[in-house]
Amino acid sequence: MMHPRMCALALLLAFAVPGRAQDAVNAPVAELDLKRYSGQWHEIAHLPMFFQRQCVGDITATYTPRADGNVTVRNACRTKEGTTDVSEGIARPVAGKPAALEVRFAPDWLSWLPMVWADYWVIDLDPEYHWAVVGGPDRDHLWVLSREPEMNRALFQRIKARAAAKGYNLRELKVMAPLRP
Repeated sequence: MMHPRMCALALLLAFAVPGRAQDAVNAPVAELDLKRYSGQWHEIAHLPMFFQRQCVGDITATYTPRADGNVTVRNACRTKEGTTDVSEGIARPVAGKPAALEVRFAPDWLSWLPMVWADYWVIDLDPEYHWAVVGGPDRDHLWVLSREPEMNRALFQRIKARAAAKGYNLRELKVMAPLRP
């Protein structure tokens, strides 16, 4: 039997571990209809990622369902040279979590390697699928997406506040599309 002081210390330490409360709220949304989610999305903002360093605007992500249950992913953006940069990949659902996907842009022959798959969680979603927020378990990436190429500023601020409450550090969030009043 554990000594009462040791028990109290264990409880104190359990509640003092930083970040544990946030882990519960940073999760994929409970429901995601991949057919409704499919189509083109415009990126409104993102946390800087190495693979997007060349993108200066007009960033889109297009999702197309496949017969095998996976989704084809096509990302495109305008570069500072005025060209369009395109990346194509695939997303696969994670069993038992409708809004948790894994995405890869590596060639098919590397798909057996676990490190080529990245977490893609839809962590916030408009009930009408007008906007979505994508993140992951480690909170190091975040995208705010919209069906329209711009977003209402007040709505964007509410979405940012919800992401911050989930533990995302938004200090470096880059707004890539117009915000209207």
